[in-house]
Amino acid sequence: MDYTIDKIRSIDAKFEAQKISFSPLLFQAVRALLDFGILKAVSDAGEEGLTRSDAAQKTGVSPYGAGVLLEAAMAAHIVILKPDPGEERFVLGKTGYFLLEDDLTRANFNFVNDICYKGAFELGESIRSGKPRGLTVFGGKWDTIYQALSSLPEKEKKSWFDFDNFYSDIGFPEALPIVFAEKPKKILDIGGNNAKWAISCCRYDPDVEVIIADLPGQTSLAEKNAAAAGFTGRIKAVPCDALDKGDLFPPGADAVWMSQFLDCFSPEEITGILEKIKKSSGENTDVFVFEPLWDKQRFEAAVFSLLATSLYFTCMANDNSKMYRYGELVTAIEKAGFTLSKAHHNIGMHDYSLLHFRRNP
Repeated sequence: MDYTIDKIRSIDAKFEAQKISFSPLLFQAVRALLDFGILKAVSDAGEEGLTRSDAAQKTGVSPYGAGVLLEAAMAAHIVILKPDPGEERFVLGKTGYFLLEDDLTRANFNFVNDICYKGAFELGESIRSGKPRGLTVFGGKWDTIYQALSSLPEKEKKSWFDFDNFYSDIGFPEALPIVFAEKPKKILDIGGNNAKWAISCCRYDPDVEVIIADLPGQTSLAEKNAAAAGFTGRIKAVPCDALDKGDLFPPGADAVWMSQFLDCFSPEEITGILEKIKKSSGENTDVFVFEPLWDKQRFEAAVFSLLATSLYFTCMANDNSKMYRYGELVTAIEKAGFTLSKAHHNIGMHDYSLLHFRRNP
């Protein structure tokens, strides 16, 4: 993928500009098609397709409403128009299939709808002020979304965690053998929120103990999930603010793990977090960073999704972090006195990178 050359034809570029101009309306049209069950009804009709009248009758939406939604979907290739001597019929297109059936697309769509959509209107103000102004749509006076997570409505909370966990969890089976190559007995999981990695570790190795360091709202959730999985004695959660220099991480870990955690901070904050890790770790402590790096992706759709996610960080999360490229992240970590020992790229179907660092003497 070469982003240094503008290869697109002018006529295609103009079309792309129109897509961007109308994208908020199209997004809401897709939301309505999904919520009303119209897209599902079109899918169920198979190759025969569905007329506007059929869609209205099956879903309780007016023929007018069904018609404008289906025509907008047709323009976006979500449904395909099938000429008919009587009334035109609509058949599910490939894009419609992914919107309806693909888990990745569903996680992204629900995350944008439930977490980002309303707050995105404040993106410009967030950049001007240096604060995530979009976060005000959830009420309260939080500085970051991480402080707000435990207070979000259940639907929004579920969409956030589904998005946060969807990508990294798939890569855990490939990451576990790498992390356990040196047989660590105690792992410090920084930012472990719902304990999924900690639980995976305990299932992988019957002797390992995991300490989760996270904000108080997340540690209570981690403890609940660890108990439900039967690992109360082997998984401990310690409330800790990664940005508070006086709030040190628990010492004595053989390995430190951070999964999709450092992208929540600015480069300067990343360096500060690693300096705290260095204070609490030993000379032989392994530090593992598990991140989706946008310049290590195999597919352009993945690059697009990651860079668009950076806008969420701007208006909703904290207004100082983003999805990083490989060199940016490594530089921020090495400034704290660590050296990259080995980099494993393209882990899992979502092309995560597992970066292994050792502290400098």
